Amino acid sequence: MGRIAVIGAGMGAMAAAARLAVAGHRVVVYERASTYGGALGRFERDGFTFDTGPGLLRVPAVPRDLFVKTGKEPLEACVGLVQVDPSARHVFADGTEVSLPNASRAGVVTALDQALGAGAGERWGDFLVRAREAWDRTRRPLLEEPLWPNWRMLADREPYPAVAHRRMLRTRRAATLAEVGAWELREPRLAALLESHALAYGLDPRVAPASAAVLPYMEHAFGTWYVRGGMRELARAVYERCLARGVEFRFGTPVRRIVEKDGRAVGVELAEDPSRALGSAAAPVVEDADFVVAGVAPEVLDRLVAGTALRGGDEVAPQRGMPSRLTVLLALRGGRPAGVAHRTVVHTPDRDQELERLFGERPGFPAAPTVTVSRPDDPGLAPDAEREAVTVTVTVPSGLRVSEADVERVLDATRRAVPDVRERLLWHEVRAPADIAEATGAEGGAVPAPALAAAAGRLLHPSNGTRVPGLFTVGGWTHPGGGLPHAGMSGALVSGLIVEGPDFRGSQ
Repeated sequence: MGRIAVIGAGMGAMAAAARLAVAGHRVVVYERASTYGGALGRFERDGFTFDTGPGLLRVPAVPRDLFVKTGKEPLEACVGLVQVDPSARHVFADGTEVSLPNASRAGVVTALDQALGAGAGERWGDFLVRAREAWDRTRRPLLEEPLWPNWRMLADREPYPAVAHRRMLRTRRAATLAEVGAWELREPRLAALLESHALAYGLDPRVAPASAAVLPYMEHAFGTWYVRGGMRELARAVYERCLARGVEFRFGTPVRRIVEKDGRAVGVELAEDPSRALGSAAAPVVEDADFVVAGVAPEVLDRLVAGTALRGGDEVAPQRGMPSRLTVLLALRGGRPAGVAHRTVVHTPDRDQELERLFGERPGFPAAPTVTVSRPDDPGLAPDAEREAVTVTVTVPSGLRVSEADVERVLDATRRAVPDVRERLLWHEVRAPADIAEATGAEGGAVPAPALAAAAGRLLHPSNGTRVPGLFTVGGWTHPGGGLPHAGMSGALVSGLIVEGPDFRGSQ
């Protein structure tokens, strides 16, 4: 078998590396940072432990499949996987609250009827039925198969079966997620619940296609899961599976460029030989490879293949200018109260102002942002039972310079979920877009969204193959896009394309 050079040790890249190693290839991972995991970072201080990336897992079937295909130990033997219930608590602008059971349609319908009034649950339940149709129509091409060469069939067709709506003497159907909320859900708090799923992925619900209905459906259908010890433990388990399969990791080893010969990727050039004697002259070193797998942001990939046209013509263009995330880590005195929700979404009281600040021509920090407050029931995250680790995340414009006033606004919003947060606060740590940019190389700390159908292809991602034979891309910036399940599937797709060739059509 051949030699594979993998650039980056993110989750998609490690998923590809493990699968390729099992197939008999010699796999070497080159990571410029000192550790693995990409977005699944960890911050530790004074006995507190925080996730700095995604805090919950959806579609656990993706990592389960990885562990089944790469070894005898299943995922649950390597990490403690816990189903979160309730899935989320929502605090709306008018003070109404609702806790939604995990993966229970009947329970969600009942909870919404009790909190928002009779009929609200039925409208949401009917919406989920339509969202399932969109999911069934797009699941394989957008998650399980390489991007179709005729991808415009996905770009031009809206898979969501919108309900006919009579408006201004005209019959119309919802084309955007915001229109689904306004015309089909017909309840401001239900619309806010719907739009929060788009906002969490950095999508503007006013222009996100109706097919974005698959985002809340995925959470409803597959549940919401937490990894005991924090999501960083999932990265550890995948890394250890790679090691067990013989994958070699070289940390602190940046790649300068992808080497091409006769129009084909044939290796990587490192900044210098890591084995050179101390004090000797730095010299670039080239390591040969039969295939190169790049798990990096588009801006980084452009630098690695400078002078080569990776994309063009009728191919999907890489996404640019996606929003970023602000994460505020809170170390609190006092233990976690019994019965509080793992995740609380506090909705903004001024939806229009928030969307304009996030997606308008003059981006900035919203006056009262939507925040997601994570309070895991996990004693291992705090130094003792009299302390609590809380993580607050906010979608913000990429490149935003976060001020102390912005952090104060986050704490103000957090009080609606943790009323005594200021009185209990020991210290806080801020992870801004600049920190994401430093960790990933993505301009402005942008975070990729999952691939979605319709919208003229704006939310599709480039295929995993490139115009350079032997060079493949993996991770959130390539098909099928951002989010842990999608990154994991990109690893499966790349390994399939390398092992089985260009005729590979995905798992059956």
